[in-house]
Amino acid sequence: MSTQCEVTAKQAAGSEMGLFERYLTLWVFLCILAGIALGHFFNGAFQAIGALEVARVNLPVALLIWLMIIPMLLKIDLRALKGVRAHLRGVGVTLFVNWGVKPFSMAVLAWLFIGWLFRDWLPADQIDSYIAGLIILAAAPCTAMVFVWSHLSRGEPHFTLTQVALNDVIMIFAFAPVVGLLLGLSSISVPWATLFLSVVLYIVVPLIIANLWRRWLLNHEQGERRLQRVLDRMHPMSLAALLATLVLLFGFQGEQILAQPLIIALLAVPILIQVFFNSGLAYLLNRAVRSPHCVAGPSALIGASNFFELAVATAIVLFGFESGAALATVVGVLIEVPVMLLAVRVVNRTRAWYERREGVPTYEECCPSGRHRHDEPRPA
Repeated sequence: MSTQCEVTAKQAAGSEMGLFERYLTLWVFLCILAGIALGHFFNGAFQAIGALEVARVNLPVALLIWLMIIPMLLKIDLRALKGVRAHLRGVGVTLFVNWGVKPFSMAVLAWLFIGWLFRDWLPADQIDSYIAGLIILAAAPCTAMVFVWSHLSRGEPHFTLTQVALNDVIMIFAFAPVVGLLLGLSSISVPWATLFLSVVLYIVVPLIIANLWRRWLLNHEQGERRLQRVLDRMHPMSLAALLATLVLLFGFQGEQILAQPLIIALLAVPILIQVFFNSGLAYLLNRAVRSPHCVAGPSALIGASNFFELAVATAIVLFGFESGAALATVVGVLIEVPVMLLAVRVVNRTRAWYERREGVPTYEECCPSGRHRHDEPRPA
C-alpha cells in the first residue's frame, strides 16, 4: 500500500480545477449581490447572527470556517516534512518570499495606496481597518488551492506537498507575531489575546483534527479510497460554507458598498500588485539558484496566493463583520482565481526562457512523467 505521502502527492499531481473553483469570482460576485439584498430586507436576522458571540468569536462563523478549513487540511500529510531536503532550494526561496517578503511588501503597498494615494476616496474611519485586512490577507500562505495551481503549471507534486505542510506548521508560530508586528507598525491596536485565540481556533485545532482524522482513515483497509470518499463528500460542504460566510459578510457590508462601490476596485489594486511582485520575485530567485522549473512554478504560485479562509476568519474575530478589514480580505477571494490563472499562464509560457539559464535542468531531465528526480543543478 502507498505511504501517506505518496497518496497525497498523487492527489496533488491530479488536482483539477472544478466548476466552482474556475468560476469562483462569479460566485463571490453573486454572494455580494445576495448578501446586500438579504442584509437590506432581513437586517434583524443578520444582527441576531452577529450577536451570537463568545469571547469575541462569532459562533456561526466559527462553524462555517471549520467546515471550510478542515477539509482543506485533510489533504495535507505532515509526514511530507521529512522530504524537505529533496527540494531545499525551492523550499528556501518560498519560505523567504512567504514569510520574509510578502507580509511586509503588502504592508508597504497598503500604506502607500490605501493610507495615502486612495485616502480621499475611502471612508476615513475605515482606512486603518482596510490596511489591517490587507496585512492579515498577506500573512496567511495558501493551503488548498496551491495544489490546483501546481498541477496547472506542471509542478512537482512532492515539492508542493512538502512546502504546504511546512507552511501550515510555520503558521502556528509565525502568523500571530507577523500580523501583530505589522499592525503595530501601522499604529493599529492589536488585541493580542484575540489574535492568539484565532490562531488556536483556525490553525492549531483544525490542523490537529484533520491530521488525526486522516491517519485514522488511512490506517484502515482501502485507506486511500476511504480518504478520497471523505474528501469528495466534504468538498461541497466546504464550498457551501465559504459562500454562506460571504453572504453573511456582505449582509453587514451592503450599505457601505452601495454608498461607495469604488471601494472594492481600490482595495484590489495593492492585492494585484503584491501577487505579481511576489510571484515574480520567487520565480526569478528560483532561476538564480537553479531550481528546476517544475519546482520554480509552484514556488512562485505558493509565494503569491493567500489562505483567504483564515484571513477572513481572523479579520472577523479581530475587527467584526462590518469592518473594513473583513471587506479587504474578501476582495482577495474575489480576484484570487483570475489573477492566479494569469500567473500560471506566465509561468508556463516562460518555461523555455527559464531553462535557458546555464545549470538549470530541463523539465524532461528533472520531472519525467511529472515526477521530480532531484533538485540539484546539472553539471555545467
